[in-house]
Amino acid sequence: MTISVKRIHPLAVLPQYAHPGDAGMDVCACEEVTLAPGAYALVKTGLVMELPPDAEAQVRPRSGLALKHGLTLLNTPGTIDAGYRGEIGVIMINHGTAPFHVTPGMRIAQMVIATVTRATIVETENVSDTARGAGGFGSTGTHAQK
Repeated sequence: MTISVKRIHPLAVLPQYAHPGDAGMDVCACEEVTLAPGAYALVKTGLVMELPPDAEAQVRPRSGLALKHGLTLLNTPGTIDAGYRGEIGVIMINHGTAPFHVTPGMRIAQMVIATVTRATIVETENVSDTARGAGGFGSTGTHAQK
């Protein structure tokens, strides 16, 4: 699959895979932002992307930023639809205890390209029973069975 990407800022960096076989491409900031503890902000990438009609891009956190600094992304995964032609932004939040300074060129997120399956919704009066039934949050307990 080929994705067309346009740089709209001189400091924009094209998304790229760090290693062969990686699922996610690194996404970089094109601006400086300082996130105080508890703060969040939309960080610009300086990129506009054109996806094929049957694809989406999912913007996800980077595990190293989460582990080392308590940084993650809100609205995760963020979805970029094929019809969107605005600048890609990353909503970062600082759950850490110290301010975090984002700089241009810094890898702030990863992006996974996925194929979209569209469903046809059919209203019904009944749904089939299952062993789980309506069991939701916490219904399977907290410990693995032996």
